[in-house]
Amino acid sequence: MTTDGHGDARLLGAYALGTLDRWESLTVEDHVASCALCREELGELLLMKERLGDLPPEALLDGPPDNGDLMLQRTLRRVRREQRVDDRRRATVLTLVAASAALVLVAGGAVVGRAVAPDPPPVAQPDPSQSADPPSGTVVASGDDPATGARATVMVTPADGWVRVNAAVTGIPQGEECRVVVVAADGTREVAGSWLVSGEDEGTNMDGSALVDPEDVSSVVVENVQGDQFVEVPI
Repeated sequence: MTTDGHGDARLLGAYALGTLDRWESLTVEDHVASCALCREELGELLLMKERLGDLPPEALLDGPPDNGDLMLQRTLRRVRREQRVDDRRRATVLTLVAASAALVLVAGGAVVGRAVAPDPPPVAQPDPSQSADPPSGTVVASGDDPATGARATVMVTPADGWVRVNAAVTGIPQGEECRVVVVAADGTREVAGSWLVSGEDEGTNMDGSALVDPEDVSSVVVENVQGDQFVEVPI
């Protein structure tokens, strides 16, 4: 039995399709065992059957056509081309999968790194209820006047040749136009600020400044615009 004959090619094809009887199958198997070329051809036929699926029954009614060898070779070439394309596609897919996995690992590591990294220590926030220490030379003093019922707490903060003044004043009748006056040791008076009393019970907190040398400040006076004094606080 040789693979050069038309009948042998038919037998190999029929064997691959499983249409031979038991005796014919044994004959083909015995010959294929001693023919390397036939084994290769049969292997390709079996691969073709696996790739193309079962042939329709009509293809086996009258046996292979006269040009069966030519059709067989064309089919085998087609199967080989498809196999090479599939191999290239498989290699491309594997490469893309490997690259994607590497990117996921890198990105995942960065994300995990951020997720498990300890949070930075919280920045200490200043407590608004705790005021900072006043600048050196700042004087805080209080005073009241039993005759008027007014009371004032003042803070005098030294600057370069002048002073800042904060005054918290209570006990002055509503509607009075008042001012805070910084009095120097030589009797010089500088108005630090003024306001209109809108409510006796609420009191007033006023910030101002006066062009008096810090070393010369003698007292802070709260009075109305007519010069009537409500309270004086010695410094």
